[in-house]
Amino acid sequence: MIILGIESSCDETAAAILKDGELLSNVVVSQIDIFKAYGGVIPEVAARSHLEAILPVIDKAIADAHVTWDDITHIAVTHTPGLLGSLLIGTLTARTLAILHNKPLYAVHHLKSHIYSNWLSDQTPEFPLLALVISGGHTQIIYMPRHNDFQIIGTTLDDAVGECFDKIAKILGLPYPGGPSIAKAAQKGNPTKYRFPHPQVDGLNFSFSGLKTAVLRTVQKECDVGLDYPSHDLKNLLTTEQIADFAASFQKTAIDILLEKLNLALLEYRDIKSIVFAGGVSANKELRGAASRRGERCSSSGSFPPARAATYIPDGTEKVAKNEQSFPDSQSMTSRTESGDPDKSARPQALEAKPKIFFPSPEFSGDNAAMVAMAAYWEIKSGVSPTDPYKLTLAPRSLLC
Repeated sequence: MIILGIESSCDETAAAILKDGELLSNVVVSQIDIFKAYGGVIPEVAARSHLEAILPVIDKAIADAHVTWDDITHIAVTHTPGLLGSLLIGTLTARTLAILHNKPLYAVHHLKSHIYSNWLSDQTPEFPLLALVISGGHTQIIYMPRHNDFQIIGTTLDDAVGECFDKIAKILGLPYPGGPSIAKAAQKGNPTKYRFPHPQVDGLNFSFSGLKTAVLRTVQKECDVGLDYPSHDLKNLLTTEQIADFAASFQKTAIDILLEKLNLALLEYRDIKSIVFAGGVSANKELRGAASRRGERCSSSGSFPPARAATYIPDGTEKVAKNEQSFPDSQSMTSRTESGDPDKSARPQALEAKPKIFFPSPEFSGDNAAMVAMAAYWEIKSGVSPTDPYKLTLAPRSLLC
């Protein structure tokens, strides 16, 4: 089975060849340099760039894999969600090639592809698993009991976490995209310099619009300007040190919020064997480190342990403060008697096994076609029928189900 994967949902034009689950080639042409000047993606420009690049990218992927059209058995393409014009270029190309070469076509959901980027490595997740999908357009916790079975158990009510990174970067005068820019600036910052609130959202849902506003108001206060001061001019009033401190403090808060909700999900879904991170924000090194450290301390008595707040010291060391936590521990989730004491008989059931944590390789965290081909590979192995290329539709917005 040799699959040609095609990706064009936003601002990367990509193609890849996958043979029996093994990646043979992966070609990505990014438009980031084009959009740095604008501070974000312009859909019409993105679509025109895809139109110019898509056939050369596909040709290179086939050449790099040393295969021919006679060897390719299936074609897979992202058809939802994404920018309408960008999706149109990818799907029209895939449909035409499927008809021309008489190949079965698989239309793949973009978020499914991100999750399956974790299968592009030697060690792969076990089911059931929890997937934290974090990108510029999505923030979701998804429960997967098996392949191609997706149950959304938590989602953002407003901004996605990646979108929040972009907006905070713009306030601080950092270049687009905001994720890498904030991560770089945060390396020299104090992550506890500014305290930002954690949104009180019920259940496993997220909210990042309040965090964005809190950062904006704190920057305005630090600059001693009114609420009506233009946010795009604040960067001119900030020192390099202040920018680094704001970047580090925001990044820490965003990571803590993500892991807090993930911990709550683990307390509810106790059969989990794997925790999968997916999407562009999963490339963040601080997130990877924080999740891995807490995963190492994870015990069979109750999911991730409490997060311990660290007091910043100028020499770069950390002093761990006790009794400060961003994750709930087992006792905090325990029922209590009328006297207020913990009811030991009502302690939450222990996890069946210590879950393993998976992150995609950084090259597969962002948009790419290798993950599209891998998602299609497991659709084929699961018995999913191909899509009629004459009837394939695209959708800028859709839920993963």
